[in-house]
Amino acid sequence: MSVGDFALMRHELLLTAVALIILAAEIFTSSKNRRSISVLAVTAYAIITVVGFLPSPSGSLFGNMYIADKTRLIMKNILNIGALLVLIQSLTWLDKEENRDRVSEYFILLISTLVGMNFMISAGHFLMFYIGLELATIPVAALAAYERYNNKSAEAGIKLILISALSSGVLLYGLAMIYGATGTLYFEETARLFRNNNLQILGFIFFFSGMAFKISIVPFHLWTADVYEGAPVNITSYLSVISKGAAIFIFLIVLFTVFPVIMATWQKAIYVTSVLTMTIGNLFAIRQQNLKRFLAFSSISQAGYILLGIIGGNATGMASVIYYVLVYIFSNLGAFGVVAAIANKTGKENLNDYNGLYHTNPGLSLVMTLSMFSLAGIPPVAGFFGKFFLFTAAAEKGYYLLVTIAVLNTIISLYYYLLVVKAMFINASESPVERFKSDFSTKFALGICVAGIFITGFASSVFEAIRNFSFGI
Repeated sequence: MSVGDFALMRHELLLTAVALIILAAEIFTSSKNRRSISVLAVTAYAIITVVGFLPSPSGSLFGNMYIADKTRLIMKNILNIGALLVLIQSLTWLDKEENRDRVSEYFILLISTLVGMNFMISAGHFLMFYIGLELATIPVAALAAYERYNNKSAEAGIKLILISALSSGVLLYGLAMIYGATGTLYFEETARLFRNNNLQILGFIFFFSGMAFKISIVPFHLWTADVYEGAPVNITSYLSVISKGAAIFIFLIVLFTVFPVIMATWQKAIYVTSVLTMTIGNLFAIRQQNLKRFLAFSSISQAGYILLGIIGGNATGMASVIYYVLVYIFSNLGAFGVVAAIANKTGKENLNDYNGLYHTNPGLSLVMTLSMFSLAGIPPVAGFFGKFFLFTAAAEKGYYLLVTIAVLNTIISLYYYLLVVKAMFINASESPVERFKSDFSTKFALGICVAGIFITGFASSVFEAIRNFSFGI
């Protein structure tokens, strides 16, 4: 391997280097200076996030098992931005007495998942894809159970590892069928040898089902709310945004590059699952009082909208999916940032606890309102443009009924998102959340989220830059 080859893998290598630096800091730092590890980790990650945007060559490694191109680079950079925001939001939580002895553990586990996600996105071979998938999945289960003395957190970790094992097994069984029918696991070769026979179709169904578990597509979503509620707020935000975003990216790549021959088959599957995911996610979100469960069903419904961008199989659809994930990162992390800030100070996570929040904490209320508006798709914030591009991509391929159903579901989602706004600004409370001052890291992360919601919406160049590197079938 030459130096240029290493440049193709810069994301994975830099992440590994940061993990090793954190491990060294853990060894040589005294227990009194644990916060310095957090500062070091966030600073190092911020540097590699910036480095990720530097020009990079395209190419392949390991016999085309690893592929680097502009589209995958954009996907990785989007995940880096989201992960950086999660890390910044986590600083206050990690500074709590019960977490100070496990700070390095948190960062190393989280960075390990990102290494796996990057390998998964750059995969040109199903073996590379599967190794990346497992590397991204197993540490997340440990993170979900991070608060080991909290029964709900331990339960979330167990549920996540069990459902991950089940979904990975189903997916691996599907890949075995595809390999048996084609004799190869390379993406390009599999696409060339795919003949639409029964064994290959069955293999695809198993693959689709396994990925549906990862993305929380209905009816493979039943684990989501329980895991999101039990995991620490910052881990929940990571699961909801980064982990799901990576799964969506690789799902998009595999469908477009490996299975174009059976496009008509997976379009039908996506059509049905999109309708179910949007509708059920929205209806169940209305009934939730715990805000983590509320945002869990919200994320399920958002996955349904994202499928609208995939179903057409065109470059506009790919661009709209990538753009929407970027918008979703800022919107969802803005909401989770407020939930985390209040939970860290008061331990309150229920909707009724937010009654009268504007009168005591107007800044947090405004950030939450903006995030809710963006998730609902209310103009002129970024969420509106994100949904507009998704609907446009589906409409270009003639899926007018599906777009109509999506618009109706958007109206339903507007109702329950406004319930949060109503609680903060209109509902009265005898014991509202007390006034408190957020620390710098929380303010900084929320500020970036607010800026991202506006900039990604009003700067048309963002979508155009993504579309320039997108491709279709």
